[in-house]
Formats: sequence, structure tokens, C-alpha cells
Amino acid sequence: MTYISESLRRLVQERSGYCCEYCQISADVTFYAHEVDHVIALKHGGETIAENLAYACWRCNRYKGTDLGSFDPQTNQFSFLYNPRTQQWSEHFSLRDDEISGLTPEGRTTVQLLGLNSVERRAERRRAEELKETE
Repeated sequence: MTYISESLRRLVQERSGYCCEYCQISADVTFYAHEVDHVIALKHGGETIAENLAYACWRCNRYKGTDLGSFDPQTNQFSFLYNPRTQQWSEHFSLRDDEISGLTPEGRTTVQLLGLNSVERRAERRRAEELKETE
């Protein structure tokens, strides 16, 4: 396991607004703690530097693993995954009610590979929205 200093970990958390950079779920509403993820895994030559780290919920981090890409479900062509360090979330995804839609090959591939619209993920987003409404 790679050591990530507390200051670097804090930078990644603060930069994300304490939300998963893939599915946008707040760390305040999840049962398991969010994690610092290597966007490009160490085994693919990624480094433990701010420019290669993202804040991810445990579900996104587990589904992503060390993957860099997969196949776009719309075109069946290989596509890289969404990269929160070099791309804007709103250009690749939209959120309507509790469903995340991919707008680009990277977005669609990420939605599929990370299981962003599974029954559990959609229920989690609904619960998060309900919590916001009661605040």
C-alpha cells in the first residue's frame, strides 16, 4: 500500500468538496468512508501526486480498481474512463432525479463500469437528497 501524507489527503478531500469525484455522493451521507484513489494506478505508471489523486466513495473505488478504460456501451468502442483531474464532470455526465447519464464515451463507459445506476447507488442518491431536504 502506498503512503499518502495527511496534507496530500486533506488537499484531495478539500478539492473535491468532500464528494466522490465519480458519482458525486457526499462523504457525509455514506456508511463507508470515502478514499483517495489513484486516477492512473501505480501499476500503470501513475504517481502519488495531487494531479493523479481523486476522492472516491468506496463503491466507485472498488468498481474502478486499476482500470483505465472499458467499452462504451453505446458504440462498443474502447474508451478511457472519466478523469476528474483533466475533465469536467458536467461535460461528461448529467444527473436527473437519481440517475446519472453519460453524455460522452468517457461518461457512458464510467457509468457502466462503476455501476453508477445500480439499484443500491440510486437508492443511496435518493437517501442523500432526502437528508438534504430535512436540513
